[in-house]
Amino acid sequence: MSTIKDSNLSAVGKDEVKWAQRQMQVLEDIKTDFEKRKPLDGLNIGACMHVTKETANLMLTLQSAGANVALCASNPLSTKDSVAAYLTDSGVEVHAIHGVSNEDFFKHLNSVLDTKPDITMDDGADLVSLLHTDRSDISVMGSMEETTTGVIRLKSMEKNNKLRFPVVAVNDSDTKHLFDNRFGTGQSAMDGVVRATDLLIAGLNVVVIGFGDCGKGVAERAYGMGAKVTVVEPNSVRALEALMHGYEVKSSINAAKIADVIVSVTGNMHALDKQHFDVMKDGVALANAGHFDVEINLNALKEHSSSVDRVRDHVESYKYDDKEILVLAEGRLVNLAAATGHPASVMDMSFANQALAAEWIKDNYKNLESKVYTLPKEVDLKIAATKLGLMGGELEILTEEQINYLDSWEHGTS
Repeated sequence: MSTIKDSNLSAVGKDEVKWAQRQMQVLEDIKTDFEKRKPLDGLNIGACMHVTKETANLMLTLQSAGANVALCASNPLSTKDSVAAYLTDSGVEVHAIHGVSNEDFFKHLNSVLDTKPDITMDDGADLVSLLHTDRSDISVMGSMEETTTGVIRLKSMEKNNKLRFPVVAVNDSDTKHLFDNRFGTGQSAMDGVVRATDLLIAGLNVVVIGFGDCGKGVAERAYGMGAKVTVVEPNSVRALEALMHGYEVKSSINAAKIADVIVSVTGNMHALDKQHFDVMKDGVALANAGHFDVEINLNALKEHSSSVDRVRDHVESYKYDDKEILVLAEGRLVNLAAATGHPASVMDMSFANQALAAEWIKDNYKNLESKVYTLPKEVDLKIAATKLGLMGGELEILTEEQINYLDSWEHGTS
């Protein structure tokens, strides 16, 4: 039995899911293959992911492989209620309502685990965490993780010998993190900032905290919109890379002093804290594009503010000393809470990896250790080649002579 807001929204959800499907041809090819082979026949799959039109296409692909699918949200503000309704009508068990309380959010996680999944999929490792604590009675073949944040948690569990089943770090596949994280997060995060604020980005000082794949994407999109971009980064190699891209590179304190907009993409807690709030300009807008809502220390901000007011959808105004600090999307993922998330075209590759990882886990789990794995490189190359062709690109074919040259050691200066 699903837990959704309104089943009458199903027709709207169907249109949204079909719209995304147009741009997800790699996943559609996998779905066609799955419908013929039924590689997941009879398996229960439990997923904790953003309930969007793109995710819906993944759930339907898994269903076409013969799986029984249950889905809950990985963020209280990312759920599209219309999509949840359509998936329910399509036979997927869904536990997700936009804006749900934290208490109900965790109820929904447990409702998915109540289906006794054989395989789980995570966007932030929440299901895996429960499977190692309150729901450790459930045995699974393995799991998949979609996010950088989740993979960090899982690798920590592996390092400390706490992980009790194999997990595929889908985020570590090149056709995921080099495209979804960079191009998807870059476009959708800036889309969320603009939708929430209506700001003209050109000419503004935009600070990007974190210069991993996601931060690189945000910086590129902000720069392309005419912003003066400053990067904050603790890793010296990444900081140097940002500098050579032409961005200013400053400490977080010095960057906070000049910022008109700050986007935090660190995967870490309190990237923005009281010492930063103290030096910020009046009217600065703060946004988070990391997975969890811990990057902006909202407790400290609220504690030292005289008032907090919702001034428009997805924008809260904190009166802090003699200035105003604007927080977008309650400090949650701005690209999903204030916008519609990543474009379907880039999620096509990410979810192709997820679908193929489910089959890989099923076929290999008996021979796998309780470790974090990456899908075989040939899977990456096949997905990339398919996407390249669909986008009109052509792949160069090496001659036998060239292949032999690259494989040899005898050749050198002639």
